[in-house]
Amino acid sequence: MGSRLRVVETPLKGLHCVYHDPISDERGELERLFCADELVEVLAGDNVAQVNRTLTKAVGAVRGMHFQRPPSAEQKFVTCLRGRVFDVAVDLRRGSDTYFQWHGVELSPGSNLTFAIPAGFAHGFQVLEPDSELLYMHTNFYDPSAEAGLSPLDPAVGITWPLPVSQLSDRDRDHPVVDASFEGVKL
Repeated sequence: MGSRLRVVETPLKGLHCVYHDPISDERGELERLFCADELVEVLAGDNVAQVNRTLTKAVGAVRGMHFQRPPSAEQKFVTCLRGRVFDVAVDLRRGSDTYFQWHGVELSPGSNLTFAIPAGFAHGFQVLEPDSELLYMHTNFYDPSAEAGLSPLDPAVGITWPLPVSQLSDRDRDHPVVDASFEGVKL
């Protein structure tokens, strides 16, 4: 199987959209979602350490905005397997030219898109279709002591969610809003 991934940088340096090129025939499709050889520049020496799946049932539900602090900071590769979501990354890298800016993309099985989110970004999504299922590949193991987050409704972040937020977990609701003491993520 030849190269089937196309990497496109977003307006936020280091944040990429990775497009898949499925091969189809009368039986169905084969789609490469990840290839370390083809993503060597995006991986920048990291390897996938963990794979997770989420299923979110309710339209309008938001999960996020999550990140891990160093030394457990991680890249995430997010692909939608079922349904449709608005996926968002916020640049928290201290000193970045795009510090505190966000970028969102719509993910669905038909978009043939993986959102490649670098370390130092917060990540979250809103469900646009019921029973939306995401596959995550992480370049670091989950470390509860390094877990952090931002409020997905923080006006300082200013994410424009496409729908009214219908559900937030207690954990996500309790993420702090940003104040003057927030220093970003130093990688």
